[in-house]
Amino acid sequence: MNLKEWAKAQGVHPQTAYRWFREGALPVPAARVGPRTILVNVEANSSASVTGGVGLYARVSSHDQNQDLQRQVARLTEWAAKAGHRVVRVESEIASGMSSSRPKARRLLADPAVTTVAVEHRDRLGQMNVELVEATLSATGRRLVVLDEVQVEDDLARDMLEVLTSFCARLYGRRSAKNRAKKALEAAAAGD
Repeated sequence: MNLKEWAKAQGVHPQTAYRWFREGALPVPAARVGPRTILVNVEANSSASVTGGVGLYARVSSHDQNQDLQRQVARLTEWAAKAGHRVVRVESEIASGMSSSRPKARRLLADPAVTTVAVEHRDRLGQMNVELVEATLSATGRRLVVLDEVQVEDDLARDMLEVLTSFCARLYGRRSAKNRAKKALEAAAAGD
């Protein structure tokens, strides 16, 4: 299968797939066979004994964070390649973590071929109720992998951050809600 057909089947723009090929980050084996032709070896990643694979998801809140979005995809792809995982879907989008209108996240979660969803940070999947998504995945025999677990570990602190984020989103708008919530927690901690 050529690279353009593979990209369209994966829901990736052909230019993005070509950039991944040039950078050596393409999640499937591929080889240049002509001046303008790149063939992807799909059979190498789709053995009959493997029933599912990894879906990679990256998200940023605004267009000015596009470099961070590309860095997230590169890090997730590198992790999957080093761990020997079979990547079946890569989705990246620019959308608010508070919004439920994220078609690429929905497409990734609905794909039955994705048995493991990998994100760089827990809040990339959503600002709130990620535990519900994780429980839903677990109930269907799937799992969520978070590469960087440097998030708030204390349940009470995480819950307070989510509540403050929600309130700040309503008051100030969704884009700056998380930053304002963190500042409010820092101010409360400094006042003790």
